[in-house]
Amino acid sequence: MSGMTFETERTALADVVAIPVTPFAEDGRVDQDAHRALLRRLLDGGVTTLTPNGNTGEFYTLTPQERRLVTELTVDEVGDRAAILVGVGHDVPTAVASALHARELGVRMVMVHQPVHPYVSQSGWVDYHRAIAAAVPDLGVVPYIRNAQLSGTRLAELADDCPNVIGVKYAVPDAAKFAAFARDAGLERFVWVAGLAEPYAPSYFSAGATGFTSGLVNVAPSVSLNMIEALRSGDYPAAMKVWEQIRRFEELRAANGSANNVTVVKEALASLGLCRRDVRPPSRELPEDERAEVAAIAAGWSI
Repeated sequence: MSGMTFETERTALADVVAIPVTPFAEDGRVDQDAHRALLRRLLDGGVTTLTPNGNTGEFYTLTPQERRLVTELTVDEVGDRAAILVGVGHDVPTAVASALHARELGVRMVMVHQPVHPYVSQSGWVDYHRAIAAAVPDLGVVPYIRNAQLSGTRLAELADDCPNVIGVKYAVPDAAKFAAFARDAGLERFVWVAGLAEPYAPSYFSAGATGFTSGLVNVAPSVSLNMIEALRSGDYPAAMKVWEQIRRFEELRAANGSANNVTVVKEALASLGLCRRDVRPPSRELPEDERAEVAAIAAGWSI
């Protein structure tokens, strides 16, 4: 089937893959109007690939009903303006149900969150992803890899069974490990997405990545797009100029084991009047004395 080459989906992954936040209303529920407005802002800003139900969207704090809502809102708001890569995960039946729901809505790709389980064997990792990918053979499947132990040969093994595994969101903070993993799995076989966003994008692109995920893009789409433009043209000095622009913001997100990863993004959006700063536990809002710095960075970008 010519439709199964996934060319459109592969092209969509080789880009800035935006991970939208999930804004909450004062009553704690998903703020649907703010959500739509933020999605429109991303689309108007030139973003063409979106991942609803990603980690910046607080995936693990959303109920199954809310995850469905976020997918439906995104599909409805985006229409044909962008490619959608829906985040799925938890137990296998839950992940499969989410993937089938996405497919019913016309979504063409799913990202499988790293299995959150204290005991992950490499063969078991393959089994988990195989069960999900086999349930939706017509969808492109993108494993989200945060496991530094996993070998590239395991990914190749998975794709031998499931040719719809077309890309990888690689989020192990080690550029040398990424370079080896991608070559062991098959550099040309998969689209490699730098899963640790702008701070790691230059080093991962130099090793073969062609896309990167971003939470910062919620705040300043042009900044993320400037970076990928520089990387695509092989202009690493220009990419590092953008890197310097985003460094402090991303350091604040990464501090203390990424405690405030989503918090800082929502704080920046709140400072621009775009949504409430509320995050759900186990995340926590920024203390007041740290809010001004985030607001200053966001204000600087929007000039």
